[in-house]
Amino acid sequence: MKKLFTIVAFLISAYTGTVAFAQGPNADTVINEQIPGQNISFLQSYKRNVVPAAVAKQIQQNAYENSTFKIRLDSIQKDIQLDYNEYVQSYINSYTSPARRGEMARVMGLAKYYFPIYEKAFRDAGVPEEIKFLSIVESQLNPNAISRVGATGPWQFMYSTAKIYGLNITNYVDERRDPIQASYAAAAYLKDAYQEFGDWLLAIASYNCGKSNVERAMQQANATDFWSIREYLPAETRGYVPAYIATAYVMNYYNEHGIMPQACSITLKTDTVLVNKFVSLNNMARVLDIDANELALLNPAYTKRIVNATPNSPRRLVIPQLDKAKYSALYDALNSNSLTVNAQPVYAALPDDQQPAGGPKLPSYHTVRRGETLSGIADKYGVEVQDLKDWNHLRGAKAMPGQRLKVSSGGLSVSKAASVRGKNYITYNHSKADENAASVN
Repeated sequence: MKKLFTIVAFLISAYTGTVAFAQGPNADTVINEQIPGQNISFLQSYKRNVVPAAVAKQIQQNAYENSTFKIRLDSIQKDIQLDYNEYVQSYINSYTSPARRGEMARVMGLAKYYFPIYEKAFRDAGVPEEIKFLSIVESQLNPNAISRVGATGPWQFMYSTAKIYGLNITNYVDERRDPIQASYAAAAYLKDAYQEFGDWLLAIASYNCGKSNVERAMQQANATDFWSIREYLPAETRGYVPAYIATAYVMNYYNEHGIMPQACSITLKTDTVLVNKFVSLNNMARVLDIDANELALLNPAYTKRIVNATPNSPRRLVIPQLDKAKYSALYDALNSNSLTVNAQPVYAALPDDQQPAGGPKLPSYHTVRRGETLSGIADKYGVEVQDLKDWNHLRGAKAMPGQRLKVSSGGLSVSKAASVRGKNYITYNHSKADENAASVN
């Protein structure tokens, strides 16, 4: 009779929208939570309940299936499955919390500029456009984002992966920061991963932890879907896919959570010009009478604020859309010396047969002195730290005093302009709220 009374009490409570029970000595699990769709908190305690674990799991599953959140996710699903469960809900809770609404509102403003770029790249590559939301998880749409392990740009490419997918990285250009080039590279990676795994969620997971980790997890779980292999993936990746799904939800249903998109902080109307000489962005900003930081944000790949173009290798420059009256001034400036760098520029990005004559030759080797760092040596010769590592087969971040390092790939012409300093970037790390959301087990 006592057992029957407990079951009846459970059914009445479940019907009213909450499930709550007193303590029981033989309890398998605990339920003292609200049904999803009514400000969910999930089944995380195992101390205060008399409901058998199998029954509790079924109740939870039924609640998810009837949840408003699931209905909403189903309504926006296109090519990528948008599953709903406690992991996804934890990220929805985080992104829609009062502490993060301003952050999401700012991202929505930036999306007005970046999403059309992403969508075109994905259409051209045959990749679902809704993957554009992944860049929010990666970098919050920040082209200058650098992770603690060196992943760079809006799509957070590591150096080696960027090279594999055709992104150019030199002492003047880092195309990982270019939203156009990086988006095409991201699309190519994700398309390759999808062709290998046949599942978009697994492709997305591999974007975070690498294809080999996904393959290993699939073998350990003997399964081919994300949720079945999730526990075998690296800790960060377990939350990565739920974060993507939650982001897709918030970007579509922000109104339901009191989030109002901010105005885009980047000019939405732009023009693109090709330049064939080394041009200073700061000088260009002065000619156009615009803020130099704004111009740099439109052209984040030029890490030293110098467009390292030549007649044989012209480069793209994005500028705010101009009044017709300014075009003649811009044309005159581009065809004069008023925009060019005040020293003979570095030509390290050019093939040997395109190197201009003149300029001192870059030394081929450098002997490390006591106290010197790889970063300091790289700056001295106008190269990247990663290049020094590659050329000298270095694994660590240090070089030993007396060690002879190769500091060029051979035959490169350089001048004092190579010593231009100033790496303007900020470091982006996942917030503490993201870490808390990812901790749901």
